[in-house]
Amino acid sequence: MALRSLLSRCATAFQSRSAYEMAASARAASSTSKRFFETADEAVFDVGDEATLLVGGFGLCGIPENLIDAVLRRGARDLTIVSNDTGTETKGLGKLIQKRLVKRAVASYVGENSEVARQYFAGDLEVELLPQGTLAEKIRAAAAGIPAFYTPTGYGTLVHEGGEPIRYDGHGHVSKISHPHESREFGGRHYILEEAIKGDFALVKAWKADTAGNLTFRKAARNFNPPMAKAGKITIAEVEEIVPAGEIDPAHVHVSGIYVNRIFKGEHFEKGIEKRTVRSEGENRPRSAVGDVRERIVRRAVLEFRDGMYVNLGIGIPVLASNFIPNGMTVHLHGENGLMGLGPFPTEEELDPELINAGKETVTILDGGSFFSSDESFAMIRGGHINVTMLGAMQVSRYGDIANWMVPGKLVKGMGGAMDLVSSTGAGTKVIVTMQHQTKNGEAKIVERCSLPLTGKRCVNQIITEMAVFDVDQKKGLILTEVYDGLSVDDVKAATDAPFIVSPDLKPMAQVTIE
Repeated sequence: MALRSLLSRCATAFQSRSAYEMAASARAASSTSKRFFETADEAVFDVGDEATLLVGGFGLCGIPENLIDAVLRRGARDLTIVSNDTGTETKGLGKLIQKRLVKRAVASYVGENSEVARQYFAGDLEVELLPQGTLAEKIRAAAAGIPAFYTPTGYGTLVHEGGEPIRYDGHGHVSKISHPHESREFGGRHYILEEAIKGDFALVKAWKADTAGNLTFRKAARNFNPPMAKAGKITIAEVEEIVPAGEIDPAHVHVSGIYVNRIFKGEHFEKGIEKRTVRSEGENRPRSAVGDVRERIVRRAVLEFRDGMYVNLGIGIPVLASNFIPNGMTVHLHGENGLMGLGPFPTEEELDPELINAGKETVTILDGGSFFSSDESFAMIRGGHINVTMLGAMQVSRYGDIANWMVPGKLVKGMGGAMDLVSSTGAGTKVIVTMQHQTKNGEAKIVERCSLPLTGKRCVNQIITEMAVFDVDQKKGLILTEVYDGLSVDDVKAATDAPFIVSPDLKPMAQVTIE
């Protein structure tokens, strides 16, 4: 009887497997029978309803645009997409969202696609926002057969404590929230447990494939493509060129053919550019309209640089600091989308859609620079290999908490790489916030406690505004070290909603000069 009961339970468990899961097993078993396909439509022939798709790319750079179009034509519904971002309203993964084929999006940033916000608040789309480095590591872990891992990223935030809105009910109320994560302490630092993410299909874009199935990627188009390619049960690659085995130097293979199930050569690639930024020929220090206030901040911020430093600059005010690096100083600028050695904006002749920074602006790369995948980029960040990171903020608290990614019920863009970047302070990276001292409405941004959801807890080392410079001591709190010429300590107090100590060595706020 016991044996018969056990067999009955096993049979019931087997029968309870969804038809999709059984079909997926059959596909996996036969996936080695054919590797090269004529068209994208043929390559996605079995992408069905409720599939989970791991999709490479960063913004519109390196996205598998032909495969996305093929999935759109196929019309599979209730998809879960896992990608760094969701494209724009009409490009990339935005096409699938626009047609309401997606029920759930897992991403680190959705700020370039207003349709995501519309469907999210209407209750038609689930959106789970993850730190960019955590997302990359979740994918990498799945590919390596690791079910979960501990990371310092997100400790003390909604990512750790739960409560991040994932679905709304269409009437302004949150109907589904994220769950809390287990946490542990290792070596005096706090970490949270994150689980790997698996996918039914990985859709990636490569530059070349050889007939052995090996892939190589071009410039910053590598980004999320290699980790996604390694984590799919079935990986489908669209490429620009297929060459004989051996033509790609084995030392230049970025993804081994062991991970790649299907390949097809695309006939057309749009290679869209989200933020076309160029400079005039002979212009060495291209600038947007910085403005007096923002320029005052960045001219002070660059004084934190030292020759030979590795520095990550966030979008907005921080990235402007690259225009004021003194002549003769070498600063290696890191882009979390997979670049080291960022150079100035390109001329029209140098413009390359596969060479962008983390803000999705077209850039150049300097001699001695390098490209790498997103998972490796965040290993550099979390491992403390970046000397300084600068980023903006909505609020910074007295003891160095930072909020810069979300206004509940109003703003749903995502944290991007910010949570990973600020978590690196525990590994030795100096975290500097560069921001205007008050909001446009005159509200203080330096506060006793952050009222907005946190990006990181007790992680900011220094704050630089147009009015002042503060050091942040984890025990003493804010220490005012510099005040802009013409302002008084009382002026700073009036604009600051947190108590601070005035340094006995208080100085006028310094400014770098560029010849």
